[in-house]
Amino acid sequence: MLKFKSLSLTTALLASMVAGAEIQAADPVKGGTLVIGTTQKPRHLNPAVQSGTATAVPGTQIFATPLRFDENWNPQPYLAESWSVSDDGSSITLNLRRNARFHDGEPITSEDVAFSIQTVKDNHPFKTMFAPVEKVDTPDAHTAVIHFSRAHPAALLAMSSALLPILPKHVYGDGQDPKSHPANNNPVGSGPFKIVEFKPGEHVILERNPDYFIEDRPHLDRVIVKHYKDSNSLTLAADKGEVDMYPFVTNTRNIGRLKKNADLEVTSQGYAAVGPVNWLAFNTKNEFLSDVRVRKAIAFATDKNFIINALHGGFSQRTVGPVVPGSPFHAPDVEAYDLDLDKANALLDAAGHAKKDDGMRFKLRVDYIPGVAEQQKAIAEYLKPQLKKVGIEVEVRAAPDFPTWSKRVSGHDFDMTMDIVFNWGDPVIGVHRTYTCDNIRKGVIWSNTQSYCNEEVDDVLSEAGVEPDPDARAALYRKAQAIIVDEVPIAFINTVPYHTAYSKKIGNPPISIWGAMAPLDEVFKTK
Repeated sequence: MLKFKSLSLTTALLASMVAGAEIQAADPVKGGTLVIGTTQKPRHLNPAVQSGTATAVPGTQIFATPLRFDENWNPQPYLAESWSVSDDGSSITLNLRRNARFHDGEPITSEDVAFSIQTVKDNHPFKTMFAPVEKVDTPDAHTAVIHFSRAHPAALLAMSSALLPILPKHVYGDGQDPKSHPANNNPVGSGPFKIVEFKPGEHVILERNPDYFIEDRPHLDRVIVKHYKDSNSLTLAADKGEVDMYPFVTNTRNIGRLKKNADLEVTSQGYAAVGPVNWLAFNTKNEFLSDVRVRKAIAFATDKNFIINALHGGFSQRTVGPVVPGSPFHAPDVEAYDLDLDKANALLDAAGHAKKDDGMRFKLRVDYIPGVAEQQKAIAEYLKPQLKKVGIEVEVRAAPDFPTWSKRVSGHDFDMTMDIVFNWGDPVIGVHRTYTCDNIRKGVIWSNTQSYCNEEVDDVLSEAGVEPDPDARAALYRKAQAIIVDEVPIAFINTVPYHTAYSKKIGNPPISIWGAMAPLDEVFKTK
C-alpha cells in the first residue's frame, strides 16, 4: 500500500488500510430524552441533496455514513467496518458490516452505497466532493469498490458526517427526483435514531433505533430537535434549562451569558471540520457588480475591524480569503482590503460612476440570512451608512425565514448578500464549490451563486484537489486564493465563533470534528 506524505489532516484521510477501534462511551446511562435547540429550520431531512446545519443535525441521526471521524481527525469504522486505499489512490474499497439494516428492516448492501454516492454526486451542492468518482463496483453485497478518475485526498472525509448518508435504494430508487422525494420528510435511514415526527418550523422528534448495528447504542431513548424563532429566545431557553444542548451558538453576547450559567458547559470544541466563514457575496452578473473595481471599492469601504470589535465584541477572528485561518491551506498574504475610503472612491470614479447631486452613485440591495443577527443582519445594516460614505445607496432586504433567503440567493435574485459558508474540513469539499465555473447551478444554495468564473482558478483548484504532496498542495491553494481575492467575487469578513452550550447532565458531548453534525449514539443523559 502506498504511504502518502501528508499534513496531519491528509494523513488521517489517506491512510491506507485504516480500521480503528470504536469510540467507547464512558459509564453511559441508558434512557432519557435529549432536547436540542436550534434556530435553523430544515426544509426536509435528507442531507444527500441539501447542505447546512438545519438538515445535518437531525439528518446524521437518521442516516448512517460509511465512516465517522473522532476529535483528532482520525477516521473510524461506521457502516464500513474496514476499508483500504489502493497504492495509486485511484480506488477505495469499503467492507460493509453484515448486521446493518435500514429502519424498515431491509439489509444495507453495496448497491445502496453505490446508489447513494451517485445520488450525492448528482444532487448535492458540493459538486466537487464526488466529481472524481467514475464508478462503484459491487462484487458482493458487502463490498463496494469506489473508482476515481484521479487521486482524491478528501475522499475519506467526504464519507463521514452529513456528507454521504447511505440512502435505501429500495425507497429512493423509484425514479422520483431525490430533491423533492416524499421520503425526505419521513426518511428511512440506518442511523441511531429513527423519525417519529417532523413538523417544519416546530420540531423533529426522533426515537432510539432498537436494531442499530452498534451493540448497546444509542444510549438515549429520544432526541428532539426543537426550533426557536431567534437566538435570543433560544438562549433564554438554554439558560432556563428548557433545552439540553444548544449547538452553533453564534451571538457573542449569548456566549458570554451562557458561560455564566453554573449548570452549563460552553465549549468551542466540535467545529474543527466546519471552518465557518462570514462573508459578503456579490452577484457578479449585476450591472454594477460585474465590474471588479466596484467590488474592490466595496471591500475597501467595509471596516472589518469595526465589525469584529464593535459588533462582535472581539470574539470573531479576521479572515482574508476562502480558506479559514488555522487550515494548512490558508493563504495569509493576500490583499486584506483594509479600510480605505479614498481608494474606494477612486475605484468607483475609475469605473465611471460619478457622484450625482445627492452624493450617490447607484443603488444596491443587500440580503442576509435570518436568525444569526449579529453575524448577518447587523453587518447588513452597518453597510447601509458605511457604503453611503462612498456614494453607494444600500437597501437592506430582510427575509422572513431561511427558505425565503435561500430561494432568492440560489435563484440569483440578489445584488449582495451576507452569508455564512463552511470549509467542511477540506477545500475539495467546502471551498471549490463556491468558485468553479461548472458549479454555477441556479436553484442550488451554497453552490457558485456568485456566478464567478475564471478558468485559471478552475485549473489550479483541479490540480490542488488531486495533489498528494502537502506542500505542493498548499502552494496551489495559495495561488488560487490570490487570484480569487484579487477578483473579489466575495468580500471576506470574519470567522464565526461557534460554541456549544450543553447541560452538565450530558455525558459524552459531541466534540468530534463534526460536533452535533455527527451521530449522537454515544451521548447520554444522567438521571
